[in-house]
Amino acid sequence: MIKVKDVASAMENIAPLAYAEDFDNVGLLVGDYNDEVTGILVALDTTPEVVEEAIEKKCNLIVSFHPIIFSGLKKLNGKTYVEKAVMLAIKNGINIYATHTALDNSKIGVNFQISEQLKLNQTKILIPKANTIKQLITYAPTENAEAVKNALYEAGAGKIGNYDSCGFEVSGKGNFRPIDGANPFIGEIGKLETVTETRIEVIMPQHAEADIMAALFASHPYEEVAYSVISLTNKNQYVGIGMIGELDEAMSEIEFFTYLKQQMNTPVIRHSNLLNKKIKKVAVLGGSGAFAIKNAIAAGADIYITADLKYHDFFSAENKIVLADIGHFESEQFTKNLITTYLKENFTNFVVFNSGINTNPVNYC
Repeated sequence: MIKVKDVASAMENIAPLAYAEDFDNVGLLVGDYNDEVTGILVALDTTPEVVEEAIEKKCNLIVSFHPIIFSGLKKLNGKTYVEKAVMLAIKNGINIYATHTALDNSKIGVNFQISEQLKLNQTKILIPKANTIKQLITYAPTENAEAVKNALYEAGAGKIGNYDSCGFEVSGKGNFRPIDGANPFIGEIGKLETVTETRIEVIMPQHAEADIMAALFASHPYEEVAYSVISLTNKNQYVGIGMIGELDEAMSEIEFFTYLKQQMNTPVIRHSNLLNKKIKKVAVLGGSGAFAIKNAIAAGADIYITADLKYHDFFSAENKIVLADIGHFESEQFTKNLITTYLKENFTNFVVFNSGINTNPVNYC
């Protein structure tokens, strides 16, 4: 029996909610984590039409990229499309889960998918996220240190990119004196003890902190575990927004625009001044990405592909880069495929549908 919480957990393996932006609203927005899943509909947006589609396909879980509830709802009377969608979902027992910027900040998320569409190689995150890594330091009797260390690794500590079980240890002497009320693993009440201990240091990703600390306390033999957690300002090169990579072969700007339209299925490109230079290094950021123009320039990109650029944003190119606005929906449209493929690989108990409804509110003529 697969429950909503199982699907949520799977989604959070690739897009931990801890890495969503502070302004966002992600996770289960409507429903009950303990509901049994009968089917999943994957959508970019949860409109009333998408909820109707879920009802028709007998799916009681919608996994949506954008959150249907973004700011607070003070009333539910069906006057807006948001209220209509939420009311329809509740009436029909449909759960709604949103991933949004959690997936934006995933190394295999939205911007990875754009990079795949454009066949970019040597990709890396454009704006690595800071303050997502912590350091855990603890001390254990040397004969117990290996078991404690392995428990921490099993819970997710010590993972750095394509490496796991990364840690540091050093032996030394620890001392303590149990007092009345203590139940010491080593030593006697009122007697000062000196023990050979191992200091263990491991990296701890923010999203796994609760599991790692639980593993520490469960595996450690001491009644009172000595430890410290230090927040690091290191940028996490595996978590963050945007992506930059390279084309196999450089193209002229006009050739690249034609290629971009084909690969991203977009009818219109709004762009800054052309520089009459070859396009080789490409930066991408799905959705509204004006804030990252300087990052794309600093990374040496020849072109920056994003959406929702305003009039004055185009001046920020400063004749150093070509800015290309391909549309918000167009930049994120293939995210549905990413989520659907991932869920199909992880769940075979029910059908996972890719929504057939075009939720793009922007039309072209």
